[in-house]
Amino acid sequence: MKLTKEIKTGLLAVFAISTFILGYNYLKGSSLLQTERVFFTVYDNVEGLDLSSPVTLNGLKVGNVQDIIISPGDAKLIVKFKIEKEFEFSNKSIARIYGGGIIGGKSLAIVPNYESTIPAKSGDTLQGEVEEGIMELVNDRLTPLQNKIESAVVGVDSLMYSVNDVMDPKSRKSLRETIENLHKITSSFAISSKSLENLLKENEQKLTNTFENLDKTTQNFAKLSDSLAQINVGQIVNELETTLANFKELSENLNSGKGTLGKLMKDETLYTNLEYATKQLEELLQDIKLNPKRYIHVSVFGRKAGEFQEPESREQ
Repeated sequence: MKLTKEIKTGLLAVFAISTFILGYNYLKGSSLLQTERVFFTVYDNVEGLDLSSPVTLNGLKVGNVQDIIISPGDAKLIVKFKIEKEFEFSNKSIARIYGGGIIGGKSLAIVPNYESTIPAKSGDTLQGEVEEGIMELVNDRLTPLQNKIESAVVGVDSLMYSVNDVMDPKSRKSLRETIENLHKITSSFAISSKSLENLLKENEQKLTNTFENLDKTTQNFAKLSDSLAQINVGQIVNELETTLANFKELSENLNSGKGTLGKLMKDETLYTNLEYATKQLEELLQDIKLNPKRYIHVSVFGRKAGEFQEPESREQ
């Protein structure tokens, strides 16, 4: 059968239209040759999710986003996506938007819920969630830092204004002089440190001998401490207490007039008699000195001794 030009043109047009439809669906992420399940989810904000964004399960691509529709009543965003892989999950599973960065876009992940036993069917609406992406996390971390930096900049600006108000020409001159004086002090300290270092080097041997002597002194002191520790301190204290008790008893006897010394201190009659006897003895010694012949008589011819004459009293 011979095909006319009209038939050939018609067949070519049908083939072109079919190829266009297949290509268009392929670009949209749809395939006419596979069995697909379509699901829906609702978001307030899709966070940059696009058409043909991948749908994943535990990181494995299982489908694509087919369409995003704005609900006319409440401006909610209805996301339509398809699942190509054959796997079962419950109708309580979650469709979570995740990922996204400086270059990459968002993706949609199926988070299965195995607690429910009712399987999800094509056309069901799953609960939607949005996970914070890199940019959101960066913004959350940078916002407090930005506030702190702004506060610091404001503080520095205020400080500079205050410094400009305080640092008049006279104050700047005083500050410059202070810095110069500080530099001079630092230089003097460096010179002093050098002199001290030289002094230590020159007297190193003397310092060594001094420390050795100090070490020997410490050792001797330790030996002395050991010797003192061996002394019977208790016995010494007891003997000292006994001595003090005896001294106390002697003092009490003297005060009470007991004993010879006590009587001398307390008995006035004994004191008077002793004073009188001393006076008589003194007169006797004086008379012997003045009239020795009266007491020591030596006579060759038997001459009698003279009569006793009472010596003159020495009392005024």
